[in-house]
Amino acid sequence: MSVTSALYTGISGLNANGEAMSVIGNNISNVNTIGFKQGRMLFSDVLSSTISGGSQIGRGVQIQTVENQFTQGSFESTESGTDLAIQGDSFFVVQNSGGRFYTRAGAFTFDKDKILVNPEGYQIQGYGIIPSSGLSDGVMKPIDLTNFATTPPKLTSNVEMVVNLDSTQTTPALAWDPANPVATSNFSTSLSLYDSQGNAHTATVYFRKTADNAWDWHAILPDAAAGSPGHPLTPVDGTLTFDATGALTGQTPLASAAQNITFTGGVTAPQPILFDMGVGATTQYASPSVVSSQTQDGYYQGTLTKVTIDDKGYVNGVYSNGQLQKLYQVALAKFSSTAGLSKAGGTLFEETLESGQPLFSDASSPGVGKILANSLEQSNVDMAAQFVKMITTQRGYSANSKTITTADEMLQEVLNLKR
Repeated sequence: MSVTSALYTGISGLNANGEAMSVIGNNISNVNTIGFKQGRMLFSDVLSSTISGGSQIGRGVQIQTVENQFTQGSFESTESGTDLAIQGDSFFVVQNSGGRFYTRAGAFTFDKDKILVNPEGYQIQGYGIIPSSGLSDGVMKPIDLTNFATTPPKLTSNVEMVVNLDSTQTTPALAWDPANPVATSNFSTSLSLYDSQGNAHTATVYFRKTADNAWDWHAILPDAAAGSPGHPLTPVDGTLTFDATGALTGQTPLASAAQNITFTGGVTAPQPILFDMGVGATTQYASPSVVSSQTQDGYYQGTLTKVTIDDKGYVNGVYSNGQLQKLYQVALAKFSSTAGLSKAGGTLFEETLESGQPLFSDASSPGVGKILANSLEQSNVDMAAQFVKMITTQRGYSANSKTITTADEMLQEVLNLKR
């Protein structure tokens, strides 16, 4: 009987709108959940029945799908450098003993084992770094700092200087004397050089004007072994030649000629060091002698003091010796259909046949997205839109209940025919 069918049609509407209210309630309850992606319920009609004359009568409504909405959420700035957000449609990759999952919630911290994890203990996956190039090695693994607590020392192999030498200076009255370098030079500067064990050794470079547009330079290292270049009695000696404009045009020894210096104390011997005095950059102007820059590439052993993460996802270790070292690169995953992902709880998603397999990459690859440190992606739930949907869903639920009560009244009329 068609009236009885109307009862079941109304019931289908109650069931569908009731489930829709559950989806709306879940969205609203997660309005403050980091990385949450709201869902929306899509309805479709049930296969209609055919009556005489070929006409069709609908049999109600059914739930077609609950679709996850992966629109970008807004970003919240935080004080934690390991809080991460993704600008784009990629996902962080996390893993535990139960398998591999994907998430947009980037509230990460290092646990007691120095492994980067989310609040539920899932390990964040990243790529190792090739030391020679600083690029990722493509091997996915947990971001573990255990082996990066310290960085070994590096011996000095290059010294670079850019100075201005006062052209108004005159040649010292006394000839150059390594035993009395201050009185027999015009200007000096000092810096620390490092041996293979990270020991610092002071090097002082003395500059002495010898003629117009001509200077000598002498590097003295008190810790150099006797007979070795740099020893106070046998310093590294060289010359500087300037042109009429005051630009340094040449130096000896050449910047490519290594000086094999031996430090005392059982360290690497000899230690080749290049002295680059800044041809093309060092000047001789009529102004006070000054050092514009001086650098050397050695350093002592350092301990890890801080971890930073840049927009390409590189996890950088900052060490007490001033060195910045790339340790890992955060791995990202993209899917052909994000709507096909399945929610696994804890703001995690799983791949499905509908989503397709993940395409693993990193934030340095074009089109993958950018990683924002000190940031968290907020829920993408629009409260105003959810309340409007709540109203329309409630109206739909009430209307379907009226269908049932009306059909019931019609059936009662049929029963009353017996009286």
